[in-house]
Amino acid sequence: MPEEHSHVHQHGATVQDEHGATARHPRHTGDADHAAQHGDHGSHGAHGGRGGHDKHAGHSPAMFRDRFWLSLLLAIPVVLTSHMIMDWFGYELDFTGIDWVGPVLGTVIFFYGGWPFVVGAIAEARSRQPGMMLLIGMAITVAFVASWTATLDWFDVEVWWELSLLIVIMLLGHWMEMRAIGQAQGALAALAELLPDEADRVTADGDVETVKIAELAVGDVVLVRPGARVPADGTIVDGTAELDESMITGESNPVAKSEGDPVVAASVAADGSIRVRVDAIGDDTALAGIQRLVAEAQESKSRSQVLADRAAALLFYVAIVVAAITVVVWALLGDPDHAVTQSVTVLIIACPHALGLAIPLVTSISTSKSARNGILVKDRLALERMRNVDAVLFDKTGTLTKGEHAVTGVAAAEVAGADGAGAADSVLAVAAAVEADSEHPLARAIVAAARERSLDVPSAAGFRSMTGRGVQADVDGATVAVGGPAMLRELQVDVPAELGGTIEEWQGRGAAVLHVFRDGSVIGALALEDQIRPESRAAVEALHRLGVKVAMITGDARQVADAVAKEIGIDEVFAEVLPEDKDSAVIDLQRRGHTVAMVGDGVNDAPALARADVGIAIGAGTDVAMESAGIVLASDDPRAVVAVRRLSAASYRKMLQNLWWAAGYNLAAIPLAAGVLAWAGFVLPMAVGAVLMSLSTIVVAANAQLLRRVDLRQRDESVPQPA
Repeated sequence: MPEEHSHVHQHGATVQDEHGATARHPRHTGDADHAAQHGDHGSHGAHGGRGGHDKHAGHSPAMFRDRFWLSLLLAIPVVLTSHMIMDWFGYELDFTGIDWVGPVLGTVIFFYGGWPFVVGAIAEARSRQPGMMLLIGMAITVAFVASWTATLDWFDVEVWWELSLLIVIMLLGHWMEMRAIGQAQGALAALAELLPDEADRVTADGDVETVKIAELAVGDVVLVRPGARVPADGTIVDGTAELDESMITGESNPVAKSEGDPVVAASVAADGSIRVRVDAIGDDTALAGIQRLVAEAQESKSRSQVLADRAAALLFYVAIVVAAITVVVWALLGDPDHAVTQSVTVLIIACPHALGLAIPLVTSISTSKSARNGILVKDRLALERMRNVDAVLFDKTGTLTKGEHAVTGVAAAEVAGADGAGAADSVLAVAAAVEADSEHPLARAIVAAARERSLDVPSAAGFRSMTGRGVQADVDGATVAVGGPAMLRELQVDVPAELGGTIEEWQGRGAAVLHVFRDGSVIGALALEDQIRPESRAAVEALHRLGVKVAMITGDARQVADAVAKEIGIDEVFAEVLPEDKDSAVIDLQRRGHTVAMVGDGVNDAPALARADVGIAIGAGTDVAMESAGIVLASDDPRAVVAVRRLSAASYRKMLQNLWWAAGYNLAAIPLAAGVLAWAGFVLPMAVGAVLMSLSTIVVAANAQLLRRVDLRQRDESVPQPA
């Protein structure tokens, strides 16, 4: 903009334009410089040390899946031939060898399906860090040994069917857990498969040749026909089309694109044919960058998962102590057989069926739901913290605004030769004629405005750029120039009085003002401003409904920031902030007692993103921004921040509900199995305990499924207010 109100932009180098305005190059979200640099995740079949299952390093989701299905298949005849099950359901099976179905298949299930837990239990025992694996390993081992003693007629504690179902459920839980960690990555890997194998490359002489994707190079121009997928990140050089970018952003509505707009690999040209200049290929594309970024989520471990692990460790000690007390007490009461039976019952019931599923199921569903809504969670702790955020600090340019100028006002002087709207249209048309050959963002905004109004733009000749002052060309036999205050001073021309008030109003709200000259006289003026995203007001209003304070930070002048804040309802503004001082605003809010989420997309936002309690990179922005953020939003829509908070609250609520239910069952069932109410004539039978254990698992699974019903896009009154 003109020097009186030039902006300091947060991302991208500032450039001195030919109008004497300092303006930012438009942000190309698909450019190579926006690909995330987070290290290639490659294959992640082994998850050792991640996500709460570090005691079975080297095990993949596929391994647990295969063992689950085969163990389930083998468990069916074990359950059906159990005399206890037949008595419950009133049916009878009898054939030669029926009494050996349980021992034989149960043994196979133990050594095949249960072996990962035994190995994990040994690892936890050696490290003296008891947890879920040791508890599971102990329970299945005790059940296995007890069942064989019953088979050999030593004791009457046969639980082959319970052992089989116990292993099957634990395999399901760990399969869900490991699959959840790679859920977003798996979804994005599937996106990569959507890329076409071949592309139509336009040769230097204008012919079209079909080539393999691997043969494309930066600078090539490819033809994307209607219904086809864009083969690589690039910029449209010819044509218009609506592109379906739902695979990247989660937004179902196609986005209109025209010449100069960026496009992302794998998006679909819904209508129209476009020619795209390739800007990034292979690992440099935005899609590949996001895939690498998601790998970092594997390094994080949620507080809820840590809580589940601690609960498992507590249950282990409780089970051991209670089992020991049970043996001693019942032995002293003169019933050694009952002492063994009840102590075994205690150890088996202590196995955390429901606890093993409590967190993995919620994580799996929330990860899948977030990926479908364009939310990529790098750090699960960040997602959990988001529910407590009571202040959101938005970067302005490129986040609340589009980072692109648009014509917001046209005024004509009396010398323009027409009245009212006709005069304004005439001024805009001749300005567009001069700017037609310029590639500057302000020039494109002027041409776009004339096109939107369907104006008859005359042809221009002799285009000349005058760096720092403006541009000039010959239009209909007259010399027409477009420029800022520097051109006014150079031509020693005064602004007509009738334009003075309008221009002052524009400048008062921080708009860039360009004057239009014809043969040395000012015939009009144009106001250009950074476009506010239409979704920004809705995002701010939604956050306000949740009791969240909304602040905005920018390097722009105070009047620019205040104008934007007033329009969309911002509570507090940090303006004219130097890039290196952005994190100080976060510190300021934190010192006032706020839990702060910072939302930005630029290099200069990285320190603030890292400083905030939750860093959110919006629109898959720059490498550094995504490096510093815990959550990355694939779209540019600021309303997604509200969706993150709703998802955080809903997920955490479900996790705690499941943990309380799962752990509560165990803590109640263990003493009952030990015989704490034996004086009243009640001792929890193993069979009843097994049934209650299965019911608790069903309750946990059903409760987790309710998370699918949470609407992230609409107002959710059930979201709790921050403490």
